[in-house]
Amino acid sequence: MIGEPVELKLEAKIPAGSAAKWFPVDSIAHFEFIDKGKIDTTITSDSRTYRQTLLITSFDSGRWALPAFPLTIDNKEYLTDSLPVSVAYSNFDPKQDYHDIKEIIEVENTATRYINWVLLALAVLSLLAVIYFLRKKADKPREPVIKKTISKLSPLEEAVQALEGLRQRGYAEQTGAKTFHTELNDILRRYLYRKTNIATMEKTSGELTLQLNKFDLPAANFTALAQALKMSDAVKFAKYQPAPDENDLAFETIKKSVQELDTIIS
Repeated sequence: MIGEPVELKLEAKIPAGSAAKWFPVDSIAHFEFIDKGKIDTTITSDSRTYRQTLLITSFDSGRWALPAFPLTIDNKEYLTDSLPVSVAYSNFDPKQDYHDIKEIIEVENTATRYINWVLLALAVLSLLAVIYFLRKKADKPREPVIKKTISKLSPLEEAVQALEGLRQRGYAEQTGAKTFHTELNDILRRYLYRKTNIATMEKTSGELTLQLNKFDLPAANFTALAQALKMSDAVKFAKYQPAPDENDLAFETIKKSVQELDTIIS
């Protein structure tokens, strides 16, 4: 039906070690996105499975087709099937009684006779409240002004320095896996915030991955970075305990990604 939400589920199983670029889901003709779900990942010894659920709708009646979506794996493109979708209005029964539009009927509201007194009372109370808070603010001692420090380092220099500090503190062995991956994630987000002025600190890992996809990182490097962000979420929210080599790989991936992004982003 017109405006009815429809779930479109995308899923791909990719051999381990292969580089993949996820389906482009920026727009679909005759359809609008209600919600773009996060890309969920399942990892096994020989493969990686990605899943994403999109919630779409349409306000154009007719018979349309969801296009074939391309998935690039190791520089080879694969296409999904196209899907026909019929969009129609709800059925109209001509046998039902016809209800004409009636004129507006005015109804006397007895409460209006007191409205002026109520507004006057609210105005008086508001004025008293303003006077009270102004006097309270005037009596409160002023706090010393603290100037915000602005880093003299470039975004790249600050990120590399922070990464080196994290390395010197002993990785996850000393800081704990959750703290380590949280700091690692924050270093990447702060670098992107300073470099692009995009509010990356408030974004989810899924939203951040979609944002990073716009910077044309090499497919293999983008996939590795997306995996590092997914593992960070698993450590922080699902109590996943990565192996030491996984921590090393995540560290090197973030460091390499920051250095590559600095050459891409003007």
